[in-house]
Amino acid sequence: MTEFFAALFSNQCLMAAAVAWTLAQIIKLPLEYVLHHEWNWHLLISAGGMPSSHSAMVTGVTTAIGLTQGFNSPIFAMAAVLAMVVIYDATGVRRHAGDHARVLNLMIDELLTGHPLAEKELKEVLGHTPREVLAGIALGIIVAILVVNFL
Repeated sequence: MTEFFAALFSNQCLMAAAVAWTLAQIIKLPLEYVLHHEWNWHLLISAGGMPSSHSAMVTGVTTAIGLTQGFNSPIFAMAAVLAMVVIYDATGVRRHAGDHARVLNLMIDELLTGHPLAEKELKEVLGHTPREVLAGIALGIIVAILVVNFL
């Protein structure tokens, strides 16, 4: 069992993904505090916000794979395609689902004020703005370079 964890934690690609995701989630806290003057601890485990942790994670693993296996390797190509799908989803499908949730919440508030259904709001922050995704991509690349060179 010890060998398993040793191998797991020595996997630079996996560590780059995990560190990039963790840092992105942690960075959301002080940014939210600066904007709204309150600590929102739920951000540590929720999707959405600045920077995109999904973009940071897939970019981190993709960059680490490129650095360790070569940018012309088939595994890098697969990781790059997967990263594109995740980033597209973060800015496209999930963003539109968040917009729809916002409209539905407004409709529920207007039509059913005081009704129990009005208390069950849909989550509106599902997707990311292009700026949030670009910040996640930059964070992922930086973390991967640091992990591969210093871990």
